[in-house]
Parts: sequence; C-alpha cells; structure tokens
Amino acid sequence: MNIRTLRSVVLALGASLLALPTLVLAQDSIEWFTLGNDFAHTRYTPAAEITEDNFGDLEVAWEWDGASFGAVSGRSTPSYIDGMLYTVAGYNRHVIAIDPKSGETIWSYREPNTPRAAYSMRADYGKGVAYAEIDGRGVILIISPAFFLTALDAKTGIPLEDWGKPVPIEGFPRSGVVDLIADLGHPFDPYEGIPLEVGYITSSSPPIVVNDTIVIGNSAEQGYHQARIENVPGDILGYDLRTGDLKWKFNVIPKPGEYGHETWENDAWEWTGDVSSWAPLSADPENNLVFIPTNSATIDYYGGFRPGDNLYGAALIALDTRTGERVWHFQFVHHEIWNFDTPTAPVLMDLTVDGRDIPAVLQATKQGWVYAFNRLTGEPIWPIVEREVPASIVPGEVLSPTQPHVTWPEAYAMQGIGEDDLVDFTPELKAQALEAMEEYVMGGLFNPPIHADNEMGKYAAMNCPGGSGGVNITSPPVADPNKGFFYVNSHTACFALRLIPGEEADLLFPNSTGSTTARYANGVAGATARPPRHPAGIPIWKPPYSSITAYDMNTGEKAFVIPTGETPQRYKDIFERAGADMDEVGNTGTGALVPMVVTANMLIYTDQASDGTPMLWGIDKDTGEIIAAIEAPARSSYGMSSWVHDGHQYIMLQTSSKLTAMALPAAQAASAAH
Repeated sequence: MNIRTLRSVVLALGASLLALPTLVLAQDSIEWFTLGNDFAHTRYTPAAEITEDNFGDLEVAWEWDGASFGAVSGRSTPSYIDGMLYTVAGYNRHVIAIDPKSGETIWSYREPNTPRAAYSMRADYGKGVAYAEIDGRGVILIISPAFFLTALDAKTGIPLEDWGKPVPIEGFPRSGVVDLIADLGHPFDPYEGIPLEVGYITSSSPPIVVNDTIVIGNSAEQGYHQARIENVPGDILGYDLRTGDLKWKFNVIPKPGEYGHETWENDAWEWTGDVSSWAPLSADPENNLVFIPTNSATIDYYGGFRPGDNLYGAALIALDTRTGERVWHFQFVHHEIWNFDTPTAPVLMDLTVDGRDIPAVLQATKQGWVYAFNRLTGEPIWPIVEREVPASIVPGEVLSPTQPHVTWPEAYAMQGIGEDDLVDFTPELKAQALEAMEEYVMGGLFNPPIHADNEMGKYAAMNCPGGSGGVNITSPPVADPNKGFFYVNSHTACFALRLIPGEEADLLFPNSTGSTTARYANGVAGATARPPRHPAGIPIWKPPYSSITAYDMNTGEKAFVIPTGETPQRYKDIFERAGADMDEVGNTGTGALVPMVVTANMLIYTDQASDGTPMLWGIDKDTGEIIAAIEAPARSSYGMSSWVHDGHQYIMLQTSSKLTAMALPAAQAASAAH
C-alpha cells in the first residue's frame, strides 16, 4: 500500500484507523495530517521507533529558523503529508513547505499586505494548515490574519487556478483566494476590512476540510481588551472544496426564528459580537460532523448590556458539514463573563462505558473539567447538572442563577479558592497568604467579578483556575485512542477581576472595536487586575502549580496525576528558608503549560528541570512513571508532534521562532547517505 492509498484510508475511516497500528507501521512514512494529527485531534501517532531504551540517543536532526519570516510565538504545528512538512510562520502568516529530512525551505507564499491584516491581534498564532486533495492534487489551505482563505498547490505553493473569486486588491493572485469577510454580510472595504466601529474579525487557527466541505472558524479582539458593546459575530462558514464557493453560514448569535434566539434579551443579538471559534476544530468525517468550540460574547467580565444565557457563547456546537445545520450543542457557561472561553480543540474517541460502545467527544476547559458527550447525539456520558451560583453585585449585571457542573470525571484543576487552598507548609507562610488575600473576594469557580468602589471595600474578585488557567491555548490535551486514555495538562493561574466605569476603561484600549461604551469594563490594560502576591515570592496557592492528569475515559477514573517538570530552584530556596518540610512540599511542578504527544510506546512532554534546563521526558502511559529523560535543545511551546519519514521517527518541537526536529542517529546517517 503506497502512502497516497493509505491517506485515502485515513480520510475514509477518520480516527478509527488508529486502531490499526500494524497497517501503519508497515509504511516508510507515518503522516501527521492536521495540526492535531487526525480529524479527532488526538495528537497520537502509532510510530514506535523511539523506545524507552533508545530515548537517550535522541539528537537534533535539524533546526528551521523562521526569524526571517517574522516568526515569534512558535504556535504552529507543522503537518507532515506525502513526504513534506507544511506550516505557517510570522505576523504575515507565510505558508512554508519544508524538507522533513534536512529542514530546508522548499517554497513559501505570502499574502500581500493590507491594513485589515496589520490590525489582527492574533497574526502570529496561525497554528497550522489544512490539507485536501482535489482530483488527486494535493492542496494546502490557510486562513490569513486579514481573513482570506487561500488554496495553494502543495507541490509548488502556487495559488490554484479557477478557484475562489478575484480579490480587488493590487498584488493578490487572480485565483485561489476567497475573501471570507465578503460572505459574512457586513459592510466592509476589501482593503481596510470592516469599520472598527462595527467590529473586527480575524483568524488564529486553520480551516478543517471534512469530505467536500471547508469549514472556517475565526477569532475576534480579546474580550479583556474591549470596553465597547458592539462587534460582529464569529459566524461559521462552509465552502465547496472543489470550487471555493460558499455553501452555508451558521449564525453563532441566533437571529429571530432561529434556535436560541430567546437567550438574547433586549435585542442584544442585533449589535453584540464575538462568540468566535478561535480554537482549532475537530471533525467526524464518517458522520459529516464538525465540532466548533466557541469563545464568549462581547465583552469579558461584564455583560449587563446582553442579558440572557447568550447562545452559542462558551459552548460546543456540532454542525452537519453538508448543510451547516446544528445537530446539537452544549453551553458550558451561561452568560459567560469570566473569560472561560473554550481554548482547545475537542478530542474524539470511541469508548466503552458500562458495557456501551459510545462514539465520544471530549472537551477540556479552563474551568478544570472534562466535558464528555456522545458525539452523535450530544448526550452527556455522565450527568452534567445545573447548580446555583452566586449573583453579581455589579450594577446592571444579571448572571444566570445556575451553571452546568460536571459530576464525572473529577476535575483536574483547583476550582475556586478559599482558605484551605492557600499555601500552608508553615504557619508563617499561611499567615502571609491570608494577609495578602485580604483585599480580594475569595469564592468558588463562578465567583463573580466586582467593581471599583464596591460596598465591601475589596479590590478584586478571585477567578480560579483563571482565564489563562486550567487547560489553555498552549497545552492541547492528547489521547491514546487504542487505550481510551485522555491526558490533560493544566496549571493554576488565578485572575483577579476588577471592573471600572466603561468610559474610564475605554481609555485603556486604543483603536478598539465598537462605538458605545459599556457601563463597566475590565479595569486594567491586560487580562487581569493586580493579583495577590505572596511576600515570600511563591504562588499564593498550594502546589502542584502544573500537572498532567491521565483519565481512563472508559470509566472516567483518574489513572494518574503527575507534576510537570521540577520545582524551580528559586521556590526550593524559599521553602527551605521558611523552614518547610521539603518532603511535604514535594515536586510542585514548574507552573508552565507544556506540549505533549502520545506515541505507541509512551507519553512525551517537555518542560524544565529545577535549574531551568529544558528537558524532554518519556512517561509510562499507564502509570505516569518517568521511563526516559534527556536534555532538550530549547524551551518548547504549544504543540509537539511525531511522524515517520523514510522509515525514521522524528519528534518536532516548536521552539519559539524555530522548529527543532529530533531523531535517532540512524535518521542522520540516512540523511548523510542521501
């Protein structure tokens, strides 16, 4: 079986091919097809050349430096397809083809500059590319920061002929491009984009191709950088793969007569925006389903101008890729104001729960829960119940009286914060922590934000695990579909939520979208107000500060929980000076979010040793035991991947502006022989 035939099997069977490792291992190449490897977004590979015994022999095979393309963040996971690596890099989101054996750049493509691209706040966050075949011809598809869809010949990087529509901007190719803004239905200028007083839309993830449909997600301005109530909604678009023609549009803010319209009271649906899908998408091609994780509605931390539950904000939506119709949805947070948007792609696995075979979809969240559903029906695998939560004291804000609570599996992160969560290895450390918290309102997972000059005299309300805590962008979960294991990396990064009058907040955010200031908005020029600080220089809460939790999703039980990396030396010194029992402190973890990949032989992740040395660890997939470890060439972020080229397994690290390919010496020897 050649690799093109094998890819056809993958396209037909989706994630089910993962149950056939012997078929794949017979190949000289094992592909990494999407940024999450497969449509199920498992980040699993059946590659097995790297083992516990030879892990220590891994070495840098090559480095590709994207600095000349303006690469900074390292947030794009390359796809390895048909013997070539494809990725995006830099604020202009160059599309790059790279030789997987040498790291040499084969071709690149850059969209012409436009003001609508220059404004994008997520330009360097492209995350990856999509791949498809049209009449046997490989095609690379990307969404640019300016919100254009481009289709390129995979071999040459040349835009496709007779595809899409002409763009009336000098320098753009005559074919191969679709102006996505044109299909959203808002007034716009092709060069400048949507007027900022109306809103703004961009992209931070690639499209996904499901059978003959290209599904387009999107992104908006960060909600904590907004003080105005107007924006455009992040409607989902579906395009014909063969022609680039629009097939359908799904309204993420329901219009009159559409399901969920009643969740937008006071006609807020007319001018409120966001509800974007900035996280990557997953799909079940066999059942023509695409799964859309969504952001919150405009704005973060205050929603008094948009009363109601606000569908489809902070939700997971299953759409029929043929029509764009909603099959089912689940809203994780009603009337979301905590920055609890959905930050990572859902993961698909087939499970056996209490003797029932269940096609599942799993969503890890900032809230610290794994939400598990039957992906065909949306029925929760285990009960998710509505429970009462606190009301807001902020004038004009009316929160939902209840929120969904996962009853099983158990949470993987600290949810909320109280006295028992504060560091207490010595009485003095605990007393200092309590004193530091005196200006803050502690509370549970749905502790509401507070406003300046409140009657309690408090500075801010604590929000834990936090808007950047739990699972987040740079720590996508991974899964072993053969075992039914789900691995979640998380950390605690509590936010302090403080609101000020909208007119004051608006001065903090120049060139923001919209025209009408909210009654209240985020009170700082950043994601969070001044958080409480422990005077000793350690986190104010108990460790672990970061961890990997492994779930057997056939039962929902935790298989293991391990801290990531090693306690930073500066924390060790502080605890020792304070007289803490270091055995009781244990390994705190670094507090970092870490990239992971699952192979046939192990779970692999990268973090730092106590002295700051970057490390690569091999972990037993069943127990969490460290079975191998080596020094890594540099710190790595976002996504790790692994694939096989010419019979040799590579591990790809995303090291800031660089890509670092690691392999066994045999791969280098084979490369030299060529």
